[in-house]
Parts: sequence; C-alpha cells; structure tokens
Amino acid sequence: MAAVRKNNRHKNAGQVTFIFNILHASHIVSPRPFVKQIACRATPMEKAANSASANVSGSCPPFKLLLSCPAGLSQSQVSVVFDEAYDRIPHQDTNLENSISEYGGRILHGGGANQDSHVCLQLGLTDYRTFVGTNLNPLWEKFLVPSEDDSICCQHTSSPLGNGAVVETSDQKIIVLRRSSNVGEFPGSFVFPGGHPEPQEVGITSHHYVKDLTGSELINQKVSREMFDSIIREVVEEIGVPAASLCSPVFIGISRRELNVRPTAFFFIKCSLESKEIQKLYLSAQDGYESTQLYAVSMIDLENMTSNMPGCHQGGFALYKLMAEALKIT
Repeated sequence: MAAVRKNNRHKNAGQVTFIFNILHASHIVSPRPFVKQIACRATPMEKAANSASANVSGSCPPFKLLLSCPAGLSQSQVSVVFDEAYDRIPHQDTNLENSISEYGGRILHGGGANQDSHVCLQLGLTDYRTFVGTNLNPLWEKFLVPSEDDSICCQHTSSPLGNGAVVETSDQKIIVLRRSSNVGEFPGSFVFPGGHPEPQEVGITSHHYVKDLTGSELINQKVSREMFDSIIREVVEEIGVPAASLCSPVFIGISRRELNVRPTAFFFIKCSLESKEIQKLYLSAQDGYESTQLYAVSMIDLENMTSNMPGCHQGGFALYKLMAEALKIT
C-alpha cells in the first residue's frame, strides 16, 4: 500500500548547510589508543552481503559496507572524535581543486571507526559546495586515491555523512519513500527516510568556533548525540509521525555507495503506529517537497524495491538484513 501526495514545495537550493564528513569508522573491543586512518576491512558477514548483491546484479555491488553492527548499538555505544584532522585534504591538482568553486553550507565530514561493544567515528567538517564540487563533480573519480584503505582513497572528497532509518511499524512493515522529481540526487528513486546530522544543532559553525569552547570531550558528546537526535528529526519531518511514537534508534552500520562515494549511517527504529496510521500522517508531513509517496512493505517486497534505490540505501537494506539474520540466530 502507498500513500500519495501532491508535491507543491521546493527546497531552497541556495541554502547554506553545514555537514559532518566521515573519515573512518571502527569497532572497539577493548580500550586502546585511537589511531587516525584505521583501514575499514569488510567482515565475513559484510563480504557475504556485498557478494549477494553482486550475484543479483551480475556485476560489482553498487555499495560497500564500511561498518556493520548487526546487534545494533545504542547512543552510549557510539562515540565521536570531531577534529579538523579528519577534514577533507585538498587535492594537489590545482585545476581539479579550482573546479570545486564552480559549484555551490557546512556538513559533517566522515572519518573513521573500531568491533562489537563500541564504535568510534572520526568526523570532520565539510560544506555543500565542496560536496557538489567533489562527490557530485563529473570528474569525481579523479579525486580518489588508489588505495584499499577507504580513509586514504576518499581523502580528497567531501564525503558528507548522511543518515537513513529503517522504520518498522507495529504491524511489522518497513517504511519506504519515493523521492520527488524536485530533488537533486536520485529523483524518483525509493529511499529510506533520512538526511544528515546538522552541526548547527550543536552550535558548530567552524573548527575555530569549537577551539574557542572549553572541553573537546563535551563537543564530541554533543556530536554523538546529534547523530541519534538527527535521525529522529528526519523521520518525524519526512513521514509525519510524532516523535513520541518512535523508539530510541539503534545504529546498525555505515554504507557507502560506489557511485561518487557517498557514505550514510543507518539506524533501526521501531514505531508504535500501524502502517495505515502512518500513511495518513504522511499526507501532512513537514518535508513535503522531498518525496511524493510512502510505502509500507514487507521484507520480501522491500528486497524487490532495492534495485531502484541509490547504492548507499541498497547498503542500508543489506545492513538491516544482517541485523534480521543476527536476531534469528540469537
């Protein structure tokens, strides 16, 4: 079943946005000194998920799982190190760098993480202009560095950290949206609700501003909390459900689409409402310009829809499937 609404609003394309970018993500089993640029190696389960996707498409999978947490992690199990050391590194090709200025906020840039009981994310700061000028640049592949280490491979791209939510209704359906024709990326595609964490929500406008504040640990805690607060905001705004109907999100991993190497952190959220109630609420959701239809689907139907999802969201489904399989085992 699908709820359909008329799309009559447009997002301000010139809006300035601050975004976190991600350098690396890693699991931490036991306390140890944190090392910049830890290699993200696929676990056997991640390799299996990537392999399954390749078998379906008959080619390389359109995503890579940078981090998988099938058991799901609470906010207390996800920490952040926010530092300019994890910002994007300018490319040595000045002509390539100059091409960025042809495009048009601030975004969290993703760095790195360590396995099972705790995850630490290394986050820097980037902006929308640099995202469009690197990741969405027709020459985006020229910004990549040949390396098996993702933190090195993508060190010259903006790599803003997006977020997505696998929302399960009380009648065991999963919520999927169809993007409108007004959005810049993947118009008409199926996606999970989501967006990205907002540095402004925790008072971050620049690294200089952060240095003026006392206590970097406090900033790290605020950024970590924003990772979880932001996905609740996105779900509320995009599908129209009240925040009180949503359980606390659990972090299930990070997927990166191979096309222009865009990473997205995924969460699993249970909703206390039935799918029919959500479809009614969706008709008056705040972010009416981003999608035109809401679907409440079964796992089987969801799997059939993934071929029309952006690669990072296909990876989000793979992370959800790994979580579902882990729950069966336990």
